[in-house]
Amino acid sequence: MSNVNTYRAGPDERGHFGPYGGRYVAETLMPLILEVEAAYKAAKADPAFQAEMDYYLAHYVGRPSPLYYAQRLTEHLGGAKVYFKRDELNHTGAHKINNCLGQVMLARRMGKKRIIAETGAGQHGVATATVAALFGMKCQVYMGATDIERQKPNVFRMRLLGAEVIPVTSGAGTLKDSMNDALRAWVAQVEDTFYCIGTVAGPHPYPAMVRDFQSVIGEEVREQMMAAEGRLPDTLVACIGGGSNAMGLFYPFLDDASVAMTAVEAAGHGIESGQHAASLAGGRLGVLHGNATYLLQDADGQIQEAHSISAGLDYPGIGPEHSWLHDMKRVTYVSATDDEALEAFKLCARLEGILPALEPSHALAQVTRMAPGLPKDHLLVMNMCGRGDKDVFTVAAALGMDI
Repeated sequence: MSNVNTYRAGPDERGHFGPYGGRYVAETLMPLILEVEAAYKAAKADPAFQAEMDYYLAHYVGRPSPLYYAQRLTEHLGGAKVYFKRDELNHTGAHKINNCLGQVMLARRMGKKRIIAETGAGQHGVATATVAALFGMKCQVYMGATDIERQKPNVFRMRLLGAEVIPVTSGAGTLKDSMNDALRAWVAQVEDTFYCIGTVAGPHPYPAMVRDFQSVIGEEVREQMMAAEGRLPDTLVACIGGGSNAMGLFYPFLDDASVAMTAVEAAGHGIESGQHAASLAGGRLGVLHGNATYLLQDADGQIQEAHSISAGLDYPGIGPEHSWLHDMKRVTYVSATDDEALEAFKLCARLEGILPALEPSHALAQVTRMAPGLPKDHLLVMNMCGRGDKDVFTVAAALGMDI
């Protein structure tokens, strides 16, 4: 497997990246999954679909997002030249809308009337509700009760946009549980409903489809870095829960051997504590939400609850393509704790005037470790995949501050 000619050829026709991925769903869902696969294949080949998507990406989402040289952070760290890909400046404040736009446009093309989605931090839910409103479609968002409590601003935004937010009280009331309920709801509403999955996980074709819609991030970085520096970046860094922002940044560079890539899982209170969301560092192969991948499990194979201060990374699994890239050693996977993410959050606010979401704060923690040891002409790009407005209550509580 180490002699592959390209890292960009997957998945195979059955949705596998090596031993990962696939399509492990109830029999009642198979016709829907096959319908989505056929519709996406046709849309990809239709220039009119891409032209319409390009129009909305430019005029509604606000792409291309800037590639920003973080000069003060670079000077503070004293090593590599640090750039931020500023996907937090997209409409709705995160990278999630790139994928939601593509999937909701596909649903409309398929004649569906209702969109359902799961959400953790609420960014995917807000983006789904936004695009559903844009195209006049009904929208239901399943969200864990724990996440509803810690992401109140996004819950209110979804309701303002006309979406129905359905609380999920099973399990720990987090992202895993909301995805469970959304899949059950899809089975019960098969005729008119499209399930908009927010990350590079789930049954085939979702991992590849979400990756393709998010690849606009890396494609823009390639052009912008050539314009700014006249060459490709040396290192890419992104946080990873399911892994959609990382996959979107990495995928266009997977076959560029000179470009190193590092993805950062959420180590929560520390890997050794058992309270984390680092599926690669602390998990093993299993099946969840329609795909085979690295999962946090107990000795009996039961899925364990994940923990992260970041609701968007609080998931006990990872996208199957990441599992394969981990095994192939094409991408380096590390982790950062809640405390390290909080320190990076504060540093970015004070040096750059940017409040990062707690998700990319994990990636920023890794940047603060790496950059000082790299030469000054080393080009490092971190994906600032979400803005931190939604997290100010969580950060204040963690810092013992009253607002």
